[in-house]
Amino acid sequence: MQLTENALKIDGLSLEAIANEFGTPLYVYETAKMEAQYKRLQKAFKGTKLKINYACKALTNLNVLRFFQQLGSGLDTVSIQEVQLGLKAGFKPEDIMYTPNGVSIDEIKKAVELGVRVNIDNLSILEQFGSIYGGSYPVCVRMNPHIMAGGNAKISVGHIDSKFGISIHQVRHLERLVKSLNIHVEGVHMHTGSDILDVDTFLTGAELLLEVAHKFDALQYIDFGSGFKVAYQPNDIETNVEELGEKMSALFKQFCQDYGRELKIEFEPGKFLVSEAGYFLCKVNGLKQTTATVFAQVDTGMNHLIRPMLYDAHHEIVNISNPAGRKRVYSVVGYICETDTFANDRQLSEIREGDILAFKNAGAYCYTMSNNYNSRYRPAEVLVHKGKAHLITKRETLEDITRNQLEIKL
Repeated sequence: MQLTENALKIDGLSLEAIANEFGTPLYVYETAKMEAQYKRLQKAFKGTKLKINYACKALTNLNVLRFFQQLGSGLDTVSIQEVQLGLKAGFKPEDIMYTPNGVSIDEIKKAVELGVRVNIDNLSILEQFGSIYGGSYPVCVRMNPHIMAGGNAKISVGHIDSKFGISIHQVRHLERLVKSLNIHVEGVHMHTGSDILDVDTFLTGAELLLEVAHKFDALQYIDFGSGFKVAYQPNDIETNVEELGEKMSALFKQFCQDYGRELKIEFEPGKFLVSEAGYFLCKVNGLKQTTATVFAQVDTGMNHLIRPMLYDAHHEIVNISNPAGRKRVYSVVGYICETDTFANDRQLSEIREGDILAFKNAGAYCYTMSNNYNSRYRPAEVLVHKGKAHLITKRETLEDITRNQLEIKL
């Protein structure tokens, strides 16, 4: 986002003009930023057989999926519905990784029927899988390295108390299952969490995973997950993917040499690819001053952007209607009948009723976690591609909310 002619723009288009055209609240995404992040990761791991699988749970709009498919990306999915969306978007089954958690063997059977790659993180489910398919259908296994990584416990998924992955201490049990049921293990996988800043922590988990990889002699790839941190505020620190690429590539090449052949190295970034490409626009309904606070009341709430309330996530907020205005202190709050506070005591350019505010880092885990609480409609989505704004999701209506409700006689 750049300030040009006193207007904040992305790809040459004014965000305020987009808000005026499509209305608020509104999600806006920029493909140029998505592509830049994708190519940055490719460059960081240049010299390896790299496969990037976009973690689509971050943002599942079909147009976004198609864009990544055109870039050459694979797809990381966590539900059979995401698998179906990926196929609808044009991904080949072999380019889709299905990594569920806590699902029944019946859902996994559906994934097999669709021909996608299957990643299992539960010894019980793996045993059922092996009993049904034996070595006839390849599988990946997800390991839990027991490492606390990521921004906080809510987004760390590789620690000892996590529900995700097969414990690193259960490798012997895993080996026995694989051997007795003739399971064809084609890949090993880990994902330790989000907002991983320490490259060395990531490498520690990678080394543990590579130790497991040596137990299987028919591997095609090793998937190291993701969790790369992006910048959420000015001067924020982010994961140094260039340093990670250099160190990780060296580690992986040595492993391949010891293993006896070159394998694919895979990652599954979601937030890294789309978070900074997204903006959430809303309008200020009113200003309310109390004895202690000035509230900026906006036409949205936790039903549209729940991350600040759920994860204590920080989103930079910019008054795009008055970007050069003098700074004043506000608490930005939503219109839901809950304590849905987006920001407390935040310095923002002076706000007036009717101004448009933009939340940064709104590309990942924002629209996909929205809901209809208070019977509010979910917002529209716009994709800015090559200097043009395209409506990609219509704003909901009352008909959308009641579509699946059935009336009965009382």
